[in-house]
Amino acid sequence: MTQQDLQPVRRVGLLTGGGDCPGLNAVIWSVVRSATQAGIEVFGIEDGFEGLIAGGTTRPLTIADIRGIHREGGTVLGTTNRGNPFRYPVTINGEVVEQDCSDDVVRAVQRLGLDGLIAIGGDGSLAIAHELSRKGINIIGVPKTIDNDLGATDSTFGFYSAVTTAMEALDKLKTTGESHDRVMILEVMGRGAGWIALHSGLAGGAHIILVPELPYSLDAVLDRIRARWDEERRNYTLIVVAEGAFPAGGSESHIAKAGAGTVARVGGAGLLLEHNLLDAFAAADWSGRDIPEVRTTVLGHLQRGGSPGAYDRIVSIRFGCKAVELIKQGHWNRMVCLRGTQIESVDLADGIAQPHNVDPDGQLVNQARAVGVCLGN
Repeated sequence: MTQQDLQPVRRVGLLTGGGDCPGLNAVIWSVVRSATQAGIEVFGIEDGFEGLIAGGTTRPLTIADIRGIHREGGTVLGTTNRGNPFRYPVTINGEVVEQDCSDDVVRAVQRLGLDGLIAIGGDGSLAIAHELSRKGINIIGVPKTIDNDLGATDSTFGFYSAVTTAMEALDKLKTTGESHDRVMILEVMGRGAGWIALHSGLAGGAHIILVPELPYSLDAVLDRIRARWDEERRNYTLIVVAEGAFPAGGSESHIAKAGAGTVARVGGAGLLLEHNLLDAFAAADWSGRDIPEVRTTVLGHLQRGGSPGAYDRIVSIRFGCKAVELIKQGHWNRMVCLRGTQIESVDLADGIAQPHNVDPDGQLVNQARAVGVCLGN
C-alpha cells in the first residue's frame, strides 16, 4: 500500500478490557499524546467492550484529560472481564442467558465515526477484538496481562510490577516465618501459567515453587520441608503456589462456579496445600518436636494494584506509540509485541494463537532446580 492509497484516520476508539494491571494508564497516556500529535482524535470507551453495547459510555480524550496518569495504576477508562459482546449476559423472563450483541458494537463504532479501535487486553479481550475484526472493525491490539501468558510477545506490561509485589510479600513472610518457625505459603495469581510464581519465588528466596504446568507431589513438598528441618537446620520454609497449581492426579481449585458471561473463579490452591500439609504432619514422626505450623497468605488483587514499575511504564509507553504508528501506516488488525528490545507487531490472529506457559524442561525451571528450589516433583 502506498502513502497515496492510505485513507486518512481521523478518530479512533480506545478501550481497556479484562483484569486491570499496572501500566494501563501509561498506554492510554501514550496513545492520546502520540495520536493527538498526529492529528487523530481519541475516543475513550468505558468499561471495555461494554462501552459499545447499548447504554455504554464513551468520551473524547484530550492531553488535558490524561496528564500524569502514566504514573498511576488502574485504568481511567474502567474495565471488566464480563463484557464479551459475543456472549453478553442479559436477563430474559427472569433468567440470565448469553446473547450475541456484537452487531451492537459494529453499529456503535459506525455511529461514533470511529475509523478503528485500539483494544488493550489479555488473551480473552484480544480474542474478542479478533472476532470483531472479522466483522469489519479495524483493530489494533495491545497485549496486557500480569500472567505473561501471550506467546507472541516476549513479555506483557504489568507482569514485572506484579512480580515485584509478590517478591516484596515474600521478603516480609520470610521474617515472620523465621521468627515463628513456620511454613509460610504465598498464593499468587496464575490460573494456567505459573510465571508470577516462578519469577517471584526465585527473586524472593522461596524454597518451594508450585506452578500449574507441573502437577506437584505432596511427598516431594514434605521431603523438602523435612530436609530444611533435619539437614539444613532451618526452622522455616517459604512456599509460593500459583492459584492454578494442583497436586498430581487432581485438578485446579475453584472458589466460584462459571455462570452466564463469566468463567469459574480459580483459587484455594494455598489453603488446599496447607490442609494437606497439616494432615501429613500429623501422621508423621517428628521425633518429639512440635508439628510445624503452617500459615497461608493469598496475595490476590494486590498484584493488580498500585503504580507500575519503571520497566512496565516504559514498555506501556512504547506499546502505545507503536499502536498509533501502525494506525498511521494503515496496518490494521495487528497486535503490538516485544521482541528482544524492539517493539514490533504480528497479525492479531497470530498474537493470540499461542499461549506462553512455563516450560517444565525450560532454562528457568532448570536454573531454579540448580539453586535448590523444589518444583514439587
